[in-house]
Amino acid sequence: MAMNHQDHVDLLREGVQTDCIQDTSTGHSRPPLWADFGSGGGAFTLALADLLPSQALIFSVDRDRRALELQERELRARFPDRKVTYLPADFTRPLELPQLDGVVMANALHFQRHKINLLHLIKGYLRPSGLFILVEYNVDRGNLWVPYPLSYPTWEKLAHQNGFWPTRRLAVKPSRFLKEIYSALSYVSNTPSEA
Repeated sequence: MAMNHQDHVDLLREGVQTDCIQDTSTGHSRPPLWADFGSGGGAFTLALADLLPSQALIFSVDRDRRALELQERELRARFPDRKVTYLPADFTRPLELPQLDGVVMANALHFQRHKINLLHLIKGYLRPSGLFILVEYNVDRGNLWVPYPLSYPTWEKLAHQNGFWPTRRLAVKPSRFLKEIYSALSYVSNTPSEA
């Protein structure tokens, strides 16, 4: 059974902070800033748009310009008041982004054999105590289409080793491929890893 919009929302819901952010330097509240890396057709960009307040700013990053154009049309039709910046770029290379409150990476990390440099890039985009939501197949052995997946226990260990702690599983959904997909929330940690 294919996942639908509600499934995508459910995978993110417990990890997305839906309130405006209190800026400690100014004392004023501001809208949240999130990014969806490897956004593809925009399923999880749409989920973010559904969950975040209307004044939030979302950066949708993918190398495929056509996919970004299609998701922009879909997002305008379903959430016309949402603010999304579409970046046709390779998220494995440094990007010019403001400090983010949160990052979603859904079904994209499993294309990277070597994940550590990318995790350091992502950590650098996030504010202290920023949020990183990973959506991934819950297996450690992949196939031609999902070459380098990582199960939740593997992700929890890798996240801790690379400055994301604590980590907790948010939700699990059955999948036509590789049995199930999980979502996990990790925080940027300012303390050295013990792992």
